[in-house]
Amino acid sequence: MTASGSVRLGALFAGLGVALGAFGAHAMKTRFPAEALQTFETGVRWQMYHALALLACGVLEVQGFRTRAAARLFALGILLFSGSLYAFVFTGLHPLVFVTPVGGVAFLLGWLALLVRGTTRSQ
Repeated sequence: MTASGSVRLGALFAGLGVALGAFGAHAMKTRFPAEALQTFETGVRWQMYHALALLACGVLEVQGFRTRAAARLFALGILLFSGSLYAFVFTGLHPLVFVTPVGGVAFLLGWLALLVRGTTRSQ
């Protein structure tokens, strides 16, 4: 993922995180049980953390650090981790929760990639 792609995707996911957070706090409050709202909020929180990590990857990439693998893994983690939690809350399909840990692993691998590759500059 390019630096500008990381920044764009990070900004998109962060903006969606704000919108989804507001939706969860207001529109969903009277329609869903507290446990479902808590699950939804977990998805929003982790989406926002990793949207910010994507933004950081873009900034670091511009500075010459190798962050593309980390950015891809963060984006994949958002889709799988947060996406599966959102889908579970709205559909109630319990098998979706088995996707959530895969997204968590993608997050962990993204941080590992940032540790390993992000500490070296591109040649």
